Amino acid sequence: MKVLFLFIDGLGLGDDAPTNPLFTNIFNGLEQLIGGKPLTKSASEFTNERSIFKGIDACLGIEGLPQSGTGQATLFSGINASALIGKHFGPFPHTGIKPLLIENSLFHRVQELGKSPFFINAFPQVFFDRANVRNRWSCCTLMTRSAGIPLNSVQEVLDGKVLTAEIVQDYWKKYLDISVPAITTEIAAKRAYDVLNKHDLVLMEYYLTDKAGHAQNMDDAKRAIERVDDFISAFVHEIKSGDQDVLLLITSDHGNIEDLSIKTHTINEVPMIVYSTASSVSRFEQVTDLTGITPAIIDILKK
Repeated sequence: MKVLFLFIDGLGLGDDAPTNPLFTNIFNGLEQLIGGKPLTKSASEFTNERSIFKGIDACLGIEGLPQSGTGQATLFSGINASALIGKHFGPFPHTGIKPLLIENSLFHRVQELGKSPFFINAFPQVFFDRANVRNRWSCCTLMTRSAGIPLNSVQEVLDGKVLTAEIVQDYWKKYLDISVPAITTEIAAKRAYDVLNKHDLVLMEYYLTDKAGHAQNMDDAKRAIERVDDFISAFVHEIKSGDQDVLLLITSDHGNIEDLSIKTHTINEVPMIVYSTASSVSRFEQVTDLTGITPAIIDILKK
């Protein structure tokens, strides 16, 4: 079994409202995985042998708005990071929760199984320069470095081995003047599928949804969702036509983009979407909040 964990930052289950871009637009990639309806609170949860869609709790029993640092640390450890420090915290991991990522993360546990985790995102040199100066790493990058896995840079992008966080590689040229070729979502999906040939778990982080939610711009939000939605469609096509047993897992750390009437995160549940080409996904039925994701992945990879 191979697992692609597509982590979409700031994607919650919102109301059927004009301020929710997931309701006012059609996104075929996501909707094909949840029964052909918009990804909102009103979409019916369902489970069958190879697919699951349900909302899971991101508040974790702590008052206030969920944040990326604690939400992601919880996703990538299976431990309630917000409860550990008594609050939601972000965007970077709080000192009190860093050990969850440094010592006992999803990547560490995959390695303990004798299997190979990989973070497919690449980063420009400016990211490394800033992170090294302040010794400030995101949850994904801290987990990856702590597991002894090198972070990807410009060269790996040029070699066609990894992906930028914006998927189609247009932002680096536009905003950073870094000459990497733009690609299609189909090429990105094929690249992700090929990486699964070499690794058992591949993590992919997409952040434009959270950025668009904070900006409260409907056009930006639509474009941000379209991009990852097109990738999902292309990746599902890849795994259906391929020869690997692949499980696609999609979830988030907190809500945001689903309510553009506010610029903050939300207390909405986040979607958990699971699709497998062959194996049963019933283990994910037990997941009710962010703490359940890592244990479910580990159980799947044990098989």
